[in-house]
This record gives sequence, C-alpha cells and structure tokens, in this order.
Amino acid sequence: MTQTTAAPVQAVRTAPASAADRAVKRRRVLDILDAAGRDALLLTSNTSLTWYLDGSRVHISLAGDPIAAMLVDRDGDHLVTFNNEAGRIAAEELPEGVALHSVPWYGNLHHAAAAVGSNPGGSLLAETEAANGLRAARQQLLPAESARYAALSAEAAAIMTDVLSAARPETTEFELVSALAARVVAAGAEPLVLLCNGSGRSGFRHPLATHAPLGRRAMAVICARRDGMVANITRWVRFDAGTHQERDAEARIAAVEADIFDATVPGARLDRIFTEIQAAYTRHGFGADQWEQHHQGGPAGYAGRDPRVTSQATDVVVQDQAFTWNPSGPGVKIEDTVQLTEHGLQVLTVDPRWPVTTVNGLDRPATLQL
Repeated sequence: MTQTTAAPVQAVRTAPASAADRAVKRRRVLDILDAAGRDALLLTSNTSLTWYLDGSRVHISLAGDPIAAMLVDRDGDHLVTFNNEAGRIAAEELPEGVALHSVPWYGNLHHAAAAVGSNPGGSLLAETEAANGLRAARQQLLPAESARYAALSAEAAAIMTDVLSAARPETTEFELVSALAARVVAAGAEPLVLLCNGSGRSGFRHPLATHAPLGRRAMAVICARRDGMVANITRWVRFDAGTHQERDAEARIAAVEADIFDATVPGARLDRIFTEIQAAYTRHGFGADQWEQHHQGGPAGYAGRDPRVTSQATDVVVQDQAFTWNPSGPGVKIEDTVQLTEHGLQVLTVDPRWPVTTVNGLDRPATLQL
C-alpha cells in the first residue's frame, strides 16, 4: 500500500468539505470511540463516508460499493482507495487533513484500511457495531452542509417545475423521467430515484416509468444526490380540472402530512411519530391500513431515509435535523425535504413558481394544472 498525493493536473472540482463542519464530525466520531472503548473506527458505507468526508464522492457505480474506506483513529483520518481512483480523489475529492493511501485495484479496501493509522494493532470498531451512534452523529446538520442541502433541494424543486410545466398528455413516462434525469445530472447531482406514473398507472406507489403516455394526470418523483446529500420531492401535474374525489383526496393527504409535521419536534421519538402517522390516516378519512401500503419516510440527509420510520425506530428528533415524510393514499402522495431549524420547520424543496395551498399555516404544493 502506498500513500498518495495529488497528480499535477488542473482540477475542475474541489472537495466541498467545510473545515469547521469536519472538525465537529471528527469530535462526534471520537466520542463514539470513547463510549465503545476502542482505538479506531472503520467506515465502509457510502452514507457514512460521504457524511464524514463532508460531501466527497466515493462511488463509481450508483449500484456498487464505495471505492474507498476510511479509518478514523485518535491521531488522524486515513482514506484508502484503489490505485486507479487515487489520482482523481486526491485532486478533486480529498478534504484537507485526510491522508490518502492506495492499494492495487484488485486489493481489499477494508483489510488495507484496518492496517493503516497510528496504531495498526489497536482495537478496531466496525461501522456495523457503531451504526446507532453514527446515525445519531448524522442527525444534527451543520451550517455548511445545511446550506448545500438547501441549495440542492431548491434546484430539485425548480427542475420539477420546469419539466412538468413542459409536459403534455401525450408525453410518455419515459420521456418525462428522461428530462428530469438530464436536468439532475446537469446540476451536478446523481438521480438515485426517478419515478413517474400517468393516469393509467396511478395505483402504483413506486411506479418505475414505462412507455405509457401521461394522460390526464401524472406524478413524478426525484431523489437526487449531490455532495453526498439526498433531496427527495414528489409533484403532480393535471391536464384538466380534476374530479371532486381527486381534489378531496389531495386535501386530505396534505392534512395527514400536516399532522406528521406537528408531531416532528425536537425531543419526539420516531416510534411515537409513527403512531401519530397511523392515527392521522384514520382521522382524515383514509383506511386504517393505508400506512401499510407504502413506507412513510423519516429522517433524511446522507441517505434517502436515515432510517425509515417504524414502530421499532426509537431515535429522538433534534434541532437542525432533516426529514422527508411521504404519506400516500390511493392516487395521492405528498413529499418534500424539510429541516427543523431554530425558527421551526422549513421546507427545502421549494420553487416559488409552483402553485401552493396553505395547510396549517404552511405553504404546501398543489397539483400543477395545465
């Protein structure tokens, strides 16, 4: 294994990391080591790596494992990658103060990372052993990453407005998601999820696109990742006035979401919010089993949901934490990325051009009528 420095090439991207945010994250990891009585922590997942590196890209394939592993010990941070990745990472992704090491492309990243650092024979904490502590460490977003997240979320909302405003009943689902994908990639982000259903497929809650035309009404979903953070948004477009039943269901699912927002406050436990979600469906005229038909969302940030809320999730909500709740019913769904700030809940996936309706004093997206 060799230690790597940047090659003499002109970088067109620099690591987005904030030195101030990274210092706080390092302190949080050292606290995890102290609590576990270990000498070092090995980070191996995309979620943990992009969080700790504060936005560095550690993937090649969106469906593959990270091409790096990180050892955090009491003396420093060590990133290990393959030799064919090291030059680019050194030039474009490496935060200041992180030592970069490379192994042959056929080597074992995890074994190599475990062997670097100031105390190679010390007691090592695997990421899986520290999963709860790391998730807690990711909860409270820091200033620089909050700003990056807000910018990405606003861009995702603007992309939705632009693409759906140009849609027509004869536009196919594939054509719509192709346009969304092009805009997401042009924004420097990765389209992790792109969904669309036209009026003939509105019964599917996770609708992968087909060649079907949109027809009179359609839903589109984006989950876009940039600098490690994932913005999630759902929007609807309609090419007629809609039916009374549609408009009524749209209002009621927004009321379910409003109840979830009211329950999402610092100090609340996720399992108790989940209980409120179940009650909200019944309270607003949906069947008591609707929460079982689709996951309900949860904390957001460096994973699409971190974690998905269930009756077993006992994490406690903190200030500056981000969330994406996504209540849904037959033919309706509402979804935005939000953050709990000192001034209250702030919706991040906002484009002022999109039509809104006010629910419990908060502007919420209406269906775009074309």
